[in-house]
Order: sequence, then structure tokens, then C-alpha cells
Amino acid sequence: MALPTVILPGYLAGAQPYQEMEDALIEAGFPAVTVPLHRYDWLPTVGGRSVTNIIKALDATAQRAMIDHDCHEINLVGHSAGGWIARIYLGESPYDVHPSDRQRTLPRPARGHVNTLVTLGTPHTSQERWTRKNLDFVNQTYPGAFYKDINYVCVVGKAVEGRKTDWFTYNSYKMTAGQGNVWGDGVVPLSVAHLEGARNITLDDVLHSPRRNALWYGSETVVKEWSQCLA
Repeated sequence: MALPTVILPGYLAGAQPYQEMEDALIEAGFPAVTVPLHRYDWLPTVGGRSVTNIIKALDATAQRAMIDHDCHEINLVGHSAGGWIARIYLGESPYDVHPSDRQRTLPRPARGHVNTLVTLGTPHTSQERWTRKNLDFVNQTYPGAFYKDINYVCVVGKAVEGRKTDWFTYNSYKMTAGQGNVWGDGVVPLSVAHLEGARNITLDDVLHSPRRNALWYGSETVVKEWSQCLA
């Protein structure tokens, strides 16, 4: 039987938009559950602050999934910022880059119970000053596909070329990668969404977020493509 898959939503997102992804995974034969976040759960993280509360919610969902499915491992899917937060969750080094965390205890490192990590449209590096502290910690402490006993898969859509006439996409790419006239999923450019040593996948015409009459990472046909990596 396939391992259960835990989905971690992206920044400022609740669980509801991921129902489509969850259903598509189940249809493909992979038991799935989304971390039950609400938009307000992200408020303590705004401005590049600690993501400890998100990691604790992720761990609680992972532990429940292993109990419910009577197993000792899960697969983990992180969308957008959820991908680099998942990399912190896997790690064994103290996450103490924020003064508020020095008196907190994180869940035990997850590397012992995660088989595969799939990141979807995750900015693994960024020029944004409010994310640098967290991302610098991740990349300096756990560079690339850090743990050799975990299967890392990084998926990004190639759907929108950054142009100055498209203010949002151009500036999103520029703030993240330092250059706006590149390709990406409409939010995250290709150049920052892959990790050295991972299985890196680029999917044509796949957008970052759900949009009517368009493909995104949670669309059934797209899930069928990247979920093969969970087998």
C-alpha cells in the first residue's frame, strides 16, 4: 500500500484550496491529507518571522497520518513556501535564527519518517529581504538535496514569461531571482525552484496557484505527472 502523503500549503494559504490536489492524489492511489491551516495561522510568520507554529502543525498532521495508516513513514508535499518550510522540518540542527525560538522546542527531526519530499513551485532561494533569514538558514544548514536517504523532487511550472507589461509576474520574478524577464509559473521563476542533487522537473503550462480554466500543481492531470515520484 502507498504511504500517506501530507500536503503543506503555501504562504498565507489555508487548506481549502488544496482539496483538489488531495482528491487527485487519492484518485491516483496515494492516501492524502492537507495540514489543516487557515490564513490567520500564517500571521505570526509575516515579515520573515519564525515558522515554528507551521512546523508544529505539519508535525501533528504527519503523526496523525502515520497512526491512521498504521505506518512509520510519510511522503511530504510542500507547495510554494511550504517546500522550504518542509526542509526545516526534516532537519536536525536547531532552528534558532529568531530570538523567539530560543525558548521553544521544535518537534523531533522528521528525516526519520519522511520517505519523499516533493516541492511544488518553491522558491528555494530568494532576494526578498523578509524571507532571507529563513532561507539563508535552510540553504546554509541543509544545502541542496541534503539527506541522501530522502528522495527529493522539485517541480516547477513553465507557464509565464516575465515581461514589464505584466507588473506582478515581472516583479515577483525579480524580487525572487534578481531578474524579471525569465520564465516561471507566474510567481516563482524556474531558476530558484530546483535543488542540486534533487530530481528536478519542469512542467509546461503549469501555473503557481489555482485559476479558472488553467492548470496548476493541484490539477488532476498535473498531479498524475508528479505523483509518480511518490510510488
